[in-house]
Amino acid sequence: QVQVVESGGGLVQAGGSLRLSCAASRGTFIIYALGWFRQAPGKEREFVAAINWSSMNTYYTDSVKGRFTISKGNAENTVYLQMFSLKPEDTAIYYCAARTDAQLNSMSGDSYRYWGQGSQVTVSS
Repeated sequence: QVQVVESGGGLVQAGGSLRLSCAASRGTFIIYALGWFRQAPGKEREFVAAINWSSMNTYYTDSVKGRFTISKGNAENTVYLQMFSLKPEDTAIYYCAARTDAQLNSMSGDSYRYWGQGSQVTVSS
């Protein structure tokens, strides 16, 4: 069983920044990627960013490119999502997820088997 825990959400004014952290305990599994997804009220969950562990390739949805950065932490299986120039439309619950199946698409939520409990990010205008 893989446990995923997020931290670092909060309330920030538009234009501000926040950093989310995610730690995954892999147990006996191999983690191939860690990804961030978000869900705003009344909307479907959407992909935000992901990092493949072997290649360190990173992926972003268009709306956050140039504003968000996903990076590997120093501790094993940790990842950060640094968010700059936040906008009210970034308000959502942010979820970290671990992909333990090889050869799957890191940008698809269906590729991730283990999810954290979510961390609220609220951006006020």
